[in-house]
Amino acid sequence: MKVMIVGDGGHGKVIQDIISGFHTIEIRTILDDRYSNDFFQDGKMYGPISSFDTWWHPNMKVMIAIKDNQERKRIMHKLGLSTEKYLTIIHPSSIISPTAKIGHGSVVMANAVIQADTVIGNHCIINTGAIVEHDNDVCDYTYISPNAALNGMNLLGEGVHVGASATIIVGKKLGDWSIIGAGATVIEDVPNQCTVFGTPAKITLPNNL
Repeated sequence: MKVMIVGDGGHGKVIQDIISGFHTIEIRTILDDRYSNDFFQDGKMYGPISSFDTWWHPNMKVMIAIKDNQERKRIMHKLGLSTEKYLTIIHPSSIISPTAKIGHGSVVMANAVIQADTVIGNHCIINTGAIVEHDNDVCDYTYISPNAALNGMNLLGEGVHVGASATIIVGKKLGDWSIIGAGATVIEDVPNQCTVFGTPAKITLPNNL
């Protein structure tokens, strides 16, 4: 399988490392706006994101390897590809229940755990060592940071960012584009577009999207 990676920052490097462990997947193109021109190096084509139409072909899969949730969504809409054209990547050291579902364009990183009947949407990031317990519903473009823990039966709206080592207790709703600060403990629902910090987590400010 031939793959194009969109994003060559820190998150993109981790994605490339994971893919390198799969002998059936070959990275052919890496696009990032840090590059102003197209060039060929180490068997791969590099260039700005505006070169997408030049180097993509229908037999390729695409991974948007960008950490920022809003930017990931923006690029997905800009590329205009059908959902099934996006690659889903699951690190072999992760533990995924056979009843869990992982959406297109999402990545599950090393030592992450996703338990029974959890649904992960499209273009999500489940980062290193994150735990997503049973019956969670995680909507598109959500980012679960390293060592964060979601207990069972939570609903995470679109574009939620759960910070490193944060904990969400059972049965909470995190509104669209909410941000959970690193180390926070969420014991109540979080409204749309709000940021919470602390233990227990308190709303600090609305997000400006």
